[in-house]
Amino acid sequence: MAMISVQHVVVLLLTSFLIAITFFLFTSDNIRFPLPSLSSDYTPLPNSSNLGVSSDQTPQKMKMKLNASHDQEEEVVKWDLCKGAESVDYIPCLDNRDAIKQLKSRRHMEHRERHCPEPTPKCLVPLPDNYKPPVPWPKSRDMVWYNNVPHPKLVEYKKEQNWVKKEGEFLVFPGGGTQFKYGVTHYVEFIEKALPVIKWGKNIRVVLDVGCGVASFGGFLLDKDVITMSFAPKDEHEAQIQFALERGIPATLSVIGTQQLTFPANAFDLIHCARCRVHWDADGGKPLLELNRVLRPGGFFIWSATPVYRDNDRDSKIWTAMVSLTKSICWKVVAKMVDSSGIGLVIYQKPTSESCYKKRSTQEPPLCPKEEANASWYAPLRQCISKLPSGAVQKWPELWPKRLGSVKPQSVLVDSKTFKKDTEKWSEIVSDVYLERLAVNWSSVRNVMDMNAGFGGFAAALVNRPLWVMNVVPVDKPDTLSVVFDRGLIGVYHDWCESLNTYPRTYDLLHSSFYLGDVTQRCEIVQVVAEIDRVLRPGGYLVVQDTMETIKELESILGSLHWSTKIHQDRFLVGRKGFWRPIKPEL
Repeated sequence: MAMISVQHVVVLLLTSFLIAITFFLFTSDNIRFPLPSLSSDYTPLPNSSNLGVSSDQTPQKMKMKLNASHDQEEEVVKWDLCKGAESVDYIPCLDNRDAIKQLKSRRHMEHRERHCPEPTPKCLVPLPDNYKPPVPWPKSRDMVWYNNVPHPKLVEYKKEQNWVKKEGEFLVFPGGGTQFKYGVTHYVEFIEKALPVIKWGKNIRVVLDVGCGVASFGGFLLDKDVITMSFAPKDEHEAQIQFALERGIPATLSVIGTQQLTFPANAFDLIHCARCRVHWDADGGKPLLELNRVLRPGGFFIWSATPVYRDNDRDSKIWTAMVSLTKSICWKVVAKMVDSSGIGLVIYQKPTSESCYKKRSTQEPPLCPKEEANASWYAPLRQCISKLPSGAVQKWPELWPKRLGSVKPQSVLVDSKTFKKDTEKWSEIVSDVYLERLAVNWSSVRNVMDMNAGFGGFAAALVNRPLWVMNVVPVDKPDTLSVVFDRGLIGVYHDWCESLNTYPRTYDLLHSSFYLGDVTQRCEIVQVVAEIDRVLRPGGYLVVQDTMETIKELESILGSLHWSTKIHQDRFLVGRKGFWRPIKPEL
């Protein structure tokens, strides 16, 4: 009887012990040996070869760790579609209607500037109906799928000016424009005749096109080894920047309103405005003074607008004001012509030294104080003349392509030894790893963004391929954007805790090198990934070089988005976006 009692006790103790162990395993936050959730919320990572359209019935939640230490609870990521009739083209910082409604004025285009919602949205933009992979480059320069950018207003609004036409399933771009009556080819040849010293792809490599329309000017110059940063405000003419990026032409959404452009000083070799509808003398000349800031010493400004070649009262007043303003900032008229189409232009040149400024009868506008690092991020326009850089500016920049591998004389941002080492490093990584060993189909890549560009080494290593790179210098990192422009490349400042000034589905590949782990110190990594998903086209790639801790975290988040992923050498992650979107909410 005693023996039976002992056996019962042993059995009870063993049973209790097993129950306790089971309870511990299913409830503890074990990082090394995590158990999959047994609920329907669990979504396994997709197979790396599965890039097809996912079923809308796939669960939308995934349990995972986000910025978690060992003793924190698991969080649930739930992806929802962005709401609203216009959500398919949602740009959070430009579509913040509540903030725009509260603006006291719209006189200076305040409603087209950035007004970012807080917190940063984590919703996913839906796809347009019948969306297709983009037309490949270079065919895309002339035609794109209509269903990818189904906006017919510009076709009707500009039908007499040959900007864009709808032909069957396609939008076709004939190369026309408000000032391009005989086409963009004739217009560029007109510029060459007006000022033969302009040598496209030699002394003129980096161009800014203000109020660019559908970017036909910048698209044409690509064949001349010129890279153009085309920009226009959102919705002035429906979807013009979206059209440009769908074509595979560099472009961004921006406006000269009350804030500085997100470019460094002394950046562009040439700035172009063809009927760009900017009042250059407004607000004490602040818009033109902003152009002067971003134009390099000795650079050119081409203005093609009715005040140049018409003499009615309105145009004459604008021309008189422009003459006075350009004289006050020491811009010199180096050409003024009217061509056979009746279109005219004037070309100004910025001085290469400050001697003219000192000789002015009045010191108005005054010289600005010294530029600050990242000064143009949310910085108000200034009514002063940006200082010229010291040093051998008359001999800079070197002719393209030599400038790609050169450092500006007396550069304080980087010495020649560091620059050379960085260039060689990126050349090796891109050729040996990115182009050869990662699961990226480079033949499908046209629009590329480097999320933390540094000195632009990644872009420089890709310069001979049929693609272009938008070099982003984060505002929380050293200000190296001037070096990027000095090399003959383009880029912008940006804060990755906010959304970009671009439409959804406008890039084929985003690249990050040891940055996404850092940005989590300032905002949630899920918010940044949601923005990456917004910007990237279906079928596009995210290429990340980082620590395994960051890579594993990204792999989980991308899995919740049904992306395919591949890790190389415990250092590189390639994620490929599919066509999956969450289930649309029932109405």
